[in-house]
Amino acid sequence: MKVFLGITGASGAPYAKGILDGLVGAGAEVGLAASSAGIEVLATELYRDASLARDVVLERFVGDAGDRVTVYEADDWKSPYASGSAKVDAYVVCPCSMATVGTLASGAMSNLIHRAASVALKERRRLVLVPRETPLSSIQDLVDFVVARCLDQLGVDNTLVERWGGASA
Repeated sequence: MKVFLGITGASGAPYAKGILDGLVGAGAEVGLAASSAGIEVLATELYRDASLARDVVLERFVGDAGDRVTVYEADDWKSPYASGSAKVDAYVVCPCSMATVGTLASGAMSNLIHRAASVALKERRRLVLVPRETPLSSIQDLVDFVVARCLDQLGVDNTLVERWGGASA
């Protein structure tokens, strides 16, 4: 499975980390792009240091999954995720700022994240938007629930939460 993960400047970095880990754990190939605000959110919410350099944040975020993840700059219009002719199974924007939601709704594009999501819409591919504006104190159960739902939408098996009716994940 080949998946694009875009990270924008909304609160909810633990969700993005959970989705990345779930995708990599399922053997997916992930293309990752983060806006400058997205980098700041990752640095603040995951590493408690908004002054961290972009490269340091991304290195920590990707971690040991480096062989399964390709990082793209937010303005990389040559990325395969910027074209409908590329074979991509699904696209995720998590966290997805309300500014990004508005940009996608208007059809405007100013970065790779917007373009990739627009390609998903145009090509009728799977697109999962996670417009979360959650506080930094969100608990792990809540994070696991949202991550599990996102992975479900992508068709990725997971055991993060118990299914409705008591059935195991």
